[in-house]
Amino acid sequence: MRKSGPVYLYKNSELEKIESFIENEYGHFDEVIHEIVSPDIHLDIAIIPPNEYQPYYKLVTMGAGAYKMNVPRELKSYKLEYAEYVIFLPKEWDIKSDKEEYYWAIRQLKNIARLPINTDSWLAYGHTITANEDYSPVAENTEFNSFVLINSINKNNEIVNPLKIGLFKQINFYQMFPLYREEVDYKMENSLEELINKFSDEDLDPIVNINRINNCL
Repeated sequence: MRKSGPVYLYKNSELEKIESFIENEYGHFDEVIHEIVSPDIHLDIAIIPPNEYQPYYKLVTMGAGAYKMNVPRELKSYKLEYAEYVIFLPKEWDIKSDKEEYYWAIRQLKNIARLPINTDSWLAYGHTITANEDYSPVAENTEFNSFVLINSINKNNEIVNPLKIGLFKQINFYQMFPLYREEVDYKMENSLEELINKFSDEDLDPIVNINRINNCL
């Protein structure tokens, strides 16, 4: 468990830019899941509701990028130190439920956002994260137990470019794509590209489908 330490916060001007960026890239939002207790970063989650053209929820963190991740020196030129995280959920998803079959999406957003702080490490495109130390599924109604971070998609189905703040800082937006344990094993033994090649176009839909087939059984 992480020892108590500083709390990393965006400046008001930075937060305004991030909120505007999220609206421009993902859509308008009025609802935010506000964090009550913030031991390290203040992590709110913007909820972009389903609409006629995109009938699914988009959840986007606001706060993870206030922390500078410990990126290896040889990768400094790629400006990977700051990130926010995204997940898309079906319109039927009960966003307000505290049942784990629904709440895991919010829980894992929060866990992944804090992982670089708790481990003094970093996250970027292609990194895989196991939801639980015992490799158990995220909830009883699905066998997903891990995530891979991919480039996030915006409301125009285009890759979200990083948000540049000032001359040297950029916020990268990564999408959480759930995986089964066998898919993670395959990716680790081969590559993310080879894993993706095993997926159909339907399976690569960024909207979470808890009943998606396991492509590596």
